[in-house]
Amino acid sequence: MTETHATVPSAAPVFPPGRYGRRREPGRRRPALSWALVAVLIAGLVLAATQLYQRYGDPEYRPEVITYTDASDTGVRVDFRVTVPEGGSAVCLVRARSHAGVEVGHEEVTVTASPGQRHVTARHRVATTERPFIGEVVRCRPAG
Repeated sequence: MTETHATVPSAAPVFPPGRYGRRREPGRRRPALSWALVAVLIAGLVLAATQLYQRYGDPEYRPEVITYTDASDTGVRVDFRVTVPEGGSAVCLVRARSHAGVEVGHEEVTVTASPGQRHVTARHRVATTERPFIGEVVRCRPAG
């Protein structure tokens, strides 16, 4: 009777020595090292995100549109209020959009709070290329 794959016991194949390189013994896994690396990576990402938020994500500069009026073919007047740090300054991007939602004009406006004041009310007329439908304050950032 000849041997077939069904009659040979299933064991790991035997390779001629030196022919296929060195075989490694199954090593033990090191989950603690993997978890430590993941923890260090997460800590680094949290640190980087915190520093970037402190530098660029200052929530103290909050604009609020009070009203927009006097819309004509050449511009719109926007009245707005900005919350800034006490006695600070901000540069705000004020824009006008058409009824289709297309930006038809924008300007940067600098507002400065008086000493002891945190809210600044400003009025600015934005020049436009066509009749605007709305005037808005997109964002404010620290001046300087």
